Parts: sequence; C-alpha cells; structure tokens
Amino acid sequence: MYKAVGSRGSRVSRVLWMLEELGEPYEFSEVKIRSPEAYALNPSGKVPMLIDGDLVITDSAAICCYLAEKHADKGMGPEPGLAGRAEMDSWMFFIQSELEAPLWNKLRHRFLLPEKLRVDVGPATAFDFGNEIKALDRRLDGRNYALGDRFSAVDVMLGDIGSWARGGKFAVESDRVNAYFDRVLARPARARSQANGGSF
Repeated sequence: MYKAVGSRGSRVSRVLWMLEELGEPYEFSEVKIRSPEAYALNPSGKVPMLIDGDLVITDSAAICCYLAEKHADKGMGPEPGLAGRAEMDSWMFFIQSELEAPLWNKLRHRFLLPEKLRVDVGPATAFDFGNEIKALDRRLDGRNYALGDRFSAVDVMLGDIGSWARGGKFAVESDRVNAYFDRVLARPARARSQANGGSF
C-alpha cells in the first residue's frame, strides 16, 4: 500500500487525486512542512512525499509521473516512445515553471516569507498568470484533455492548479480553460481525494 505524506492544503492534494484516479489503495499521513518528520523523508523538509516500500519520492509532479508509469495499464501516462515522453515532460515543465510560478510567488509573499521580506506582488503575479493562461488556452486548442482525448497525470496537475487559482482569486480569462477546469475538477476521484485530505 502506498503512503502519501503531506499537510492539508499542500500539493499532496495532487498525489491523493492521482491515487484515487488509479484506484490504488493508500494511506494519508499528515505531516507539517519542515517538521522533523518531513526532514526525515526529504532533505528540504517540503511536502508531499510518496512512500512505496523502500522508495521515497518527492515533488508532486515526479510522484504523479511515477505513478502513471508504474500503472501504465491505467492509461494516465505518456504515449509510448520517446516522443510521447517528451510531450508529457513538456506539459509538466510548463505547469511547474510557468503556470504555477505566479501562484506560488503570491502565496509566499502573503503568508510564508518573514514579514520584513514581503512585498506586494499581486499585480505582477496576476499579469504573469494571465499570460500563462493564454498559453494554456492555445495548448488546449482542439483537445479535451492535455494529451488529447484521455485524462492523464498532466490533467491532475493542471486541475489542481486551476482550483488553487480560483481559490486565490486569480482571473482565468479564457472560456476554453474555464470549461477545461470545470470538466476535470468535477471528476469523482477528485471529490474522493478531497474527502481523504486533499483540499485545493
């Protein structure tokens, strides 16, 4: 059985959603960021982590990719071959380095950094996020899901960020992207994951 480790309100929500989509048994262990328990599993003290036997995997995108490939029969990973892997990697890198970055920057300056280091990044992050939503709109053109007509680990990541953005009052000025977020966030597996500890 898998063990998903993290704190409520963290990116562990993606891991739980992914596990629910796969239908794999797991337990959720609530651990606070930078706690002794977190440092014991991850040198940065950050969450989430996935424990699979003796293997500890950190970073939500890496965990989702690992689970997708380990359970390839469930169809949530890349298309076969190098080109399929490159397409999925391209999405995952875009998600973390571009789309999520403004959300994380605003969160850090609102709640996480020492008060003397906080500045008003609201306008800048809204601008950056708006530009990435335009890019996402173009990437989704003609697609029901990120990789085409099937739901994948990429959609778990994107959907979770969509929920985070809406909760943080970031404008999503794209009918296509909003319809996509509505579609993926309505999945039963996500509702089950939220009941089990995910909260975005």
